[in-house]
Amino acid sequence: MNDSLEQLQQLAGEYVLGTMPAAARREVEQRLAHEPQLRAEVDAWERRLLPLTVLAEPAEPSARLWPRIAGSVQGRAAASGGAASDGWRRWWDDLRLWRGLAGGAVAASLVLAALLLVKPEAPGPAYMVVLAAPQDQGAGWIVQASVDRQLTLTPLRDTVVPGRKALQFWTKGSNWSAPVSLGLVEPDRSLKLALTTLPPVEPDQLFEITLEPATGSPTGKPTGPVLYIGRAVKVM
Repeated sequence: MNDSLEQLQQLAGEYVLGTMPAAARREVEQRLAHEPQLRAEVDAWERRLLPLTVLAEPAEPSARLWPRIAGSVQGRAAASGGAASDGWRRWWDDLRLWRGLAGGAVAASLVLAALLLVKPEAPGPAYMVVLAAPQDQGAGWIVQASVDRQLTLTPLRDTVVPGRKALQFWTKGSNWSAPVSLGLVEPDRSLKLALTTLPPVEPDQLFEITLEPATGSPTGKPTGPVLYIGRAVKVM
């Protein structure tokens, strides 16, 4: 494969989020065995999204869950005979299986966290964006865009804003001529917006937060350094 770095990053993001079809996911799993750069991008996405799991309240599994799983496994092994049992053992010991489950767990936690942030009567998130710091790739904010074009921006960590400066939120679609401001944001407070005057959010749409003068960019375009940046991923 001769994918560019950007293509590898997007592929890894979709793999970790669990948004790609099963056939495409199996292809990525095969590539992971012999493409170090792709493995590195998957690892980076897992580290980037891990902080989002704290947004979901822990849930205690039912006491009947593990006995049901064990019973199902034993039943299939007995029905298939000893050879199948040996195959099951090899499957159980396969590191690739557990790597895939780990990525799936992160994706599941991410989606669950997003759903918990939305009011029960509101539509679920159609797109999600993890805004990461360019320097360390650490997740700083999460963006959720619902099917009714409501957008929520939620901080995941503290951001120090110098005096006489402010954080400004931007977005840009693939065919837009320039970024559009979505307003100033407080470093420790969620922001909710209605995107009624903009086109619907699309896959790979850019979102970013820049450091601007206290009253916002004087030009209507980003002028300060990019503190957090990310692209939209479809989740439903």
